[in-house]
Amino acid sequence: MAIASRLKDEKYLVLALLVGIAAYASEHTIMAMGRGPALVAATALVATIVLASMRVAHHAELLAIKVGDPYGTMILTLSAVAVEVIILAIMMSGESSPTLVRDTIYAALMLDINGILGLAALLGGLKHGEQPYNDNSGKTYGVMILTAMGISMIVPEFVPDDKWHYYSAFTIVAMIALYGLFLRMQVGQHSYFFSYSYPRPEKRKDASDTDHGEGSTAGSILVILIGVVLIGLLAEFMSSFMNEGLKDLGAPVALTAIVVAAISAAPEILTALRAALRNRMQATVNIAMGASLSTVILTVPVMEGIALYTGQPFVMAMTPVQTVMVTITLIAAAINLNDGETNAIEGMTHFILFTTFLMLTFLGL
Repeated sequence: MAIASRLKDEKYLVLALLVGIAAYASEHTIMAMGRGPALVAATALVATIVLASMRVAHHAELLAIKVGDPYGTMILTLSAVAVEVIILAIMMSGESSPTLVRDTIYAALMLDINGILGLAALLGGLKHGEQPYNDNSGKTYGVMILTAMGISMIVPEFVPDDKWHYYSAFTIVAMIALYGLFLRMQVGQHSYFFSYSYPRPEKRKDASDTDHGEGSTAGSILVILIGVVLIGLLAEFMSSFMNEGLKDLGAPVALTAIVVAAISAAPEILTALRAALRNRMQATVNIAMGASLSTVILTVPVMEGIALYTGQPFVMAMTPVQTVMVTITLIAAAINLNDGETNAIEGMTHFILFTTFLMLTFLGL
């Protein structure tokens, strides 16, 4: 009975498993049927991924409540980055654009800071007014994102082609060193930078909640891990169907990067919006800014390592338009996240930047 009840609770993950099996069994058949069926299959997979992400987000919220910030949101952001790295590694092993990694990291930054944080601050501000959080977190995230983006995606524009492997190796070491220190600070003596003292609701005294079932910490971690693996597998099939469906349609190359970034960020989007609507902006800031930092600082060394192993460098230097958008975004974030409170106006500025990013992508820039 307990197993049946658990499977009922995790029906979306069970559905994701069944859809994954069906996609595996019918992949070649659907691909042979042409563009239309491939697009339908890709859409169905995206919908399934979103449903699976809802369960991952739910269990991440349970963990966040149990262990508090920054541990709960850190688990969520690391899970999302794991999905992104898996998808990118799979796609880069085939015939894909050499700018895919760069475009995905750029899209993730726009989605996390301007999309998630912007929309959350806008909706939360309209509902609650000014929403407090620990301003140390915003400042710390901001300067580290600026440094990581500068080293890995702006400076490479000036590195000679015959020296790329030296700088690539340096980038790997630099990113690992930055993340190592950041992780020690986040969970060590400066963990208070990433937390805020909100009034805590009364805890239920049902002992069974802490021993088994949905309230179990171990159970939530297991579900998150299973969900991340399922999402990664579904995303691989989705990518194949989408590439087939969009072939020869003239769709922007960066569209694939946006889809990859959106898939990996799906659990974060749901959790961040819920936190903002519950007047828990600290969790939203940790998710949006933490996801941006983790995407750059963890994805770059893994993908650069693959480039060194294969001997084929990726194009990591951003285009002028991308550089301008990142610069405006980080300046706006530095100003907005400087006083320990967000409001609807600040949220709107970031959300408008996000819509600008979408328009530029639609224009092929």
